[in-house]
Amino acid sequence: MTIRKASGFALIDLVFVCGIIGLISTIALPRLVLAKQAAGAASAIGSLRTVSSAQLAFALTCGNGFYAPDLPSLGISPPGSNVAFIASDLSAAAVIQKSGYTIRLEGVPFAGAPPTCNGLLAGAAAQGYRAGADPLEPDNPRFFGINANSQLYQHNATLYDDMPEVGEPLIGQPIH
Repeated sequence: MTIRKASGFALIDLVFVCGIIGLISTIALPRLVLAKQAAGAASAIGSLRTVSSAQLAFALTCGNGFYAPDLPSLGISPPGSNVAFIASDLSAAAVIQKSGYTIRLEGVPFAGAPPTCNGLLAGAAAQGYRAGADPLEPDNPRFFGINANSQLYQHNATLYDDMPEVGEPLIGQPIH
């Protein structure tokens, strides 16, 4: 009589390994979601700071002291330059979806504003602006806003609707 040698995994070994992988995945998944939200928030903060810097550059160099009324206006390069005030990923439309956030910018046109060097007509530029970043996922509690004061604010509800073009909003906390 010959005895065969057993080699390989038994079914119970395979079930045990799958159970361990499932347990580790259950523990790690909420952390992965939080890490994704934190990365999206960092991207939104960076985008709003970019918009604020672009608005300042626009007002000083092209807007005669006035601000661009929307994101596409910041994407138009001034004469003699092939570089716009913001990159095309932020200026492609009036409302941008980027890294899990909806980013938008608005400035109320001021009738006394002169024409700008990048083609905005007289009366199209704004005296101030407000920009906001709202999360696309309903369980993400971080909303951001910025205005002509260049101070970034955060809140657990949208700041965009309550953000004035100049000055502090009624809700939200400043981010330092």
